[in-house]
Amino acid sequence: MVYDVIVVGSGIAGLMAAIEAKTDTNKVAIITKGNLFKSNSAMASGGINAVLDLEDKVEFESHIEDTFKSSKGLGNRHNITYMCRKASDIIAKLISYGVAFDRDEYGNIAQRAFGGGKHNRTCYVGDKTGSAIIQALIKKAKEVGIKFFINTYVLNLATNERKISGVIALRRIDSTVLVYSAKSVVLAGGGYAGIFRGNSTNAQDYTGDLLAVCLRARLTLRDMEFIQFHPTGIAKTNYLVTEAARGEGGYLVNSDGERFIDELETRDKIAKAILEQQNNDKKVFIDLRHLSLEKIQKKLPSLYSVALNQTGIDISEELLEIKPVAHYSMGGVEVKNMVESEIKGLYICGEMAANGIHGANRLGGNSLLEGTVFGELAGQKALKYSLENGHEIIDYNLVIKDIKNIDKIFMGETSKNFNAIRVSLGNSMFKYVGIIRSKESLVKAFDYAKYLRNQSYSLHCINKEKRNNVELSSILELRNALEVSEAVILGAKKRKESRGAHHRDDYPETKEKYENHILIKEIQKGYFKVELEDKSFLTKFRNLFINKE
Repeated sequence: MVYDVIVVGSGIAGLMAAIEAKTDTNKVAIITKGNLFKSNSAMASGGINAVLDLEDKVEFESHIEDTFKSSKGLGNRHNITYMCRKASDIIAKLISYGVAFDRDEYGNIAQRAFGGGKHNRTCYVGDKTGSAIIQALIKKAKEVGIKFFINTYVLNLATNERKISGVIALRRIDSTVLVYSAKSVVLAGGGYAGIFRGNSTNAQDYTGDLLAVCLRARLTLRDMEFIQFHPTGIAKTNYLVTEAARGEGGYLVNSDGERFIDELETRDKIAKAILEQQNNDKKVFIDLRHLSLEKIQKKLPSLYSVALNQTGIDISEELLEIKPVAHYSMGGVEVKNMVESEIKGLYICGEMAANGIHGANRLGGNSLLEGTVFGELAGQKALKYSLENGHEIIDYNLVIKDIKNIDKIFMGETSKNFNAIRVSLGNSMFKYVGIIRSKESLVKAFDYAKYLRNQSYSLHCINKEKRNNVELSSILELRNALEVSEAVILGAKKRKESRGAHHRDDYPETKEKYENHILIKEIQKGYFKVELEDKSFLTKFRNLFINKE
C-alpha cells in the first residue's frame, strides 16, 4: 500500500493534517487503531479559544499572555503567537466545513469564559464542541477522497537513513503485519494520560502508543512529567465534567457546603485544592442548582444527560460529586519549526507533540485550537515534502522483526492477567506520580513499572485465534504504556522543583534552574538518557547565529 502522505491518528489534528495534505491528484490515508469517531478530541466538550477580531490588539495580546503565563516559563512565545494569530482563520475554516458554533442574540459567535483566561474567548457548540468539529472534519475528509484504515495499529516507523519510508502496522481484523509506504508521514496519535487507567478521562486504549514508537525510533521526548489533572471528573465513573460547567457559573463546594477556590483558576491550582479537601476527609461537588434547568439543558445538555444516566443525579436539583483525574499530557515528542521531527519527512502535531504551546500547564480551551492550527501546518508541510521527494526504501528487516514479535506473543502460555496489570499500573501511577509527587513516591513508581515491564514480556495470548484478537493489541498497548510510564517517572524525578502541573512536596519551590526542558531518549531497550536542557548554551548559540547573520 503506497501513499503520498499517511496520517496516523483520527483526532482533530490528524483530520486537519490529512485534509490540508490532500490534493486532487495525490493519495492520502488516515490510519487509526480504533473507531473513527472515538478520540480524545471528540470528548473535548467545552470549546475552542479564539480572538475573532485580530484588530482588537488588546484582546489578541491577552490571549498570548494568558497562554504564556499558564506555561509557567516553558512556553515558546513565537509558537504561541502563531497559534493565537491563526485562531480566527481556523474558526472561519471550521465554519466552512460545517461546524455550527453557538450564536448570541445578534448572530455573532457566542464565547464563554474558561479558567486562566481574562476574557470570554472560548467558542463552543453547547457542551459537545469537540464532537461537532470531529464530525464535520470526517465528513470533509471523505468528501476530498482521503482513505481511512480503521482498526489498524501502528507498531513502528519505517525509516531509511533518518528519512521516513512509511509505517509498519498491525491489521487487527486478522493480526497481519503490513507496511504502508509514504513519501511523508504525520503522527497525530494523541497523548498519554491514559496510562493512569482507572483514574483518567481517557479511554482505556489510550496508552501513548506513538510516544513509545517514537522512543524506539530514537526520537527525543520532552517534558513528559507534565500531566494535567482535570479538576472535575465524575467521582464514580471518571467521565469528564467539562470546564464549561464552571464557565457557565457552576460552583465547587465541599461536603460542608463551602466554596473553597475561584472556579476559574487554572486547572493545576484547582486540582490541588480539591485534593487538599479530599485529604481532609471532605468530598467535593460541582453545584449547578442555582442555574435554571433551561440554561443547563441549553448550555450543558450532554453533562445533564450523562450525570443522570451514569449516576442518577439531576444536576439541576442535586450536587454531583467530582474528583481530579488525569486528562491531558503537556509533554510529548520534541519538534522544531513547530511540527518537524528529527526524521526527515516525519511531522508531529496535536497532543503528542511538545511544541512549546502549553509548557507546564495547559490553558483551558487551547487544546482544540492547538490541534487544528498545528494539524493544518503539519499537513501543509507534509504535502510540500511529498511533492519534492520520492519514496524511500523500506527496510524489510524491521518488518520481519515486528512479525516475529507478533508470532512470539501468540506462542506459549501465560498465567498472568494483562488487564489486571494495566489497572495496577494505572493505580500506581496515580498514587505515586499523580498530583503530588516526591522522590520516595517516584522511586516506588519506577521500581514497580520496571517490574511490570519485565513481566509484560512473558505475556502471551490465551486465545490463539488471530481474527479480531483483542488480547494481542492489549498486550502491545500494555508494553507501550509501561515504556511511556518510565519516561514520565524519570522526567518527574529529574525535575527537582514544583512548576505548573508538576508538584513535588519535597521540592515545593519553583527554581530558575529548571526553567528548561527535560529531554529523554531511550538509548537501548529499557535504558534511558535523561538530561536537563542547557538553555544558557542554546541562548549563546542563538545569539552567535544572529550576530553572524
